[in-house]
Amino acid sequence: MGTPVETEERVRYSETDQMGVAHNKSYLEWFEIGRTEFCRRKGIPYREIEAQGFYLVVVEAFCKYRKPLRYDQAFIIRVTLRDATSKKVVFDYEILTREDRSLVASGYTVHIATNARGEVSPLPAPVLDKISAE
Repeated sequence: MGTPVETEERVRYSETDQMGVAHNKSYLEWFEIGRTEFCRRKGIPYREIEAQGFYLVVVEAFCKYRKPLRYDQAFIIRVTLRDATSKKVVFDYEILTREDRSLVASGYTVHIATNARGEVSPLPAPVLDKISAE
């Protein structure tokens, strides 16, 4: 559903283990970086969503690791919107090496829209329209 948004990053030293391999927890953080940039490029930064009194709460996250990234290695975070309704948004992710664009990891996150009190609440149509825009 829609055109992917790609963001380039590099593995930081703090994101690796003693052997210089990216730690598994880093991938979910990279998903968040990609998702934040996805929304920004669609014209609806997270800050603006929150300023309107809404939050996209992660209720499910999945990552399948295929091969390691290492310290200082450049990579691409590719984010695609799988589904968007007034109360639920699902993003798909791929982590690719920059050198040959080979798949390193893939996954998804499911988000529920809430208000500031944490109650499930529909997103305003303009927010949903921007997230879903091609």
